[in-house]
Amino acid sequence: MKSSEVEILVIAGHEGAGVAHWQQRLIAKLSSARLVEQEDWLYGSLAKAVAALVLAVAASAKPVVFVAHSAGCILIAHAVAELTAQGLISKVRGGFLVTPMSAEKLRELPGIDPVFATVPRGPLPFPTSLVASSTDPYCTLEQSADLALAWGSKLIEAGPQGHINADSGHGPWPEGMMSFAGYLSRLA
Repeated sequence: MKSSEVEILVIAGHEGAGVAHWQQRLIAKLSSARLVEQEDWLYGSLAKAVAALVLAVAASAKPVVFVAHSAGCILIAHAVAELTAQGLISKVRGGFLVTPMSAEKLRELPGIDPVFATVPRGPLPFPTSLVASSTDPYCTLEQSADLALAWGSKLIEAGPQGHINADSGHGPWPEGMMSFAGYLSRLA
């Protein structure tokens, strides 16, 4: 699948994706990519965050591929039930999930809806790859592998990369962009 054949919905984590974040660079490079805007980047209401994601999928004229980071990965798992209920799940072709957060670390985030930390563990109904770091302070490699297994995701071990965000030195993230391009090319 080519990036021009899909709408790439970028799902940022807690506090959003700043200008130096690799997600913003992806949006700048791919005309088919756009950020799913949230009313509250602290994710103070899981219901509102899910509604914004569902609305973005409904508004997409093309099939959708998610590119999520951190708490954004967990948001996708929460949104699956509503996407299914509204008959929109068939629009989703896949998800590229980068360094999801553990339930324990989600509970520690200021301002986040506590329900967010009840992480859905059912298989995701579309193909996903989950990129994990062995030095992620928000989710151990073992926890990421467990989520990948629960969700039916292909686990990609990125090595010692921190949380794969601007704070860990990943404004530009060429390895990740190459991995995403490979993931996208394998989607039917």
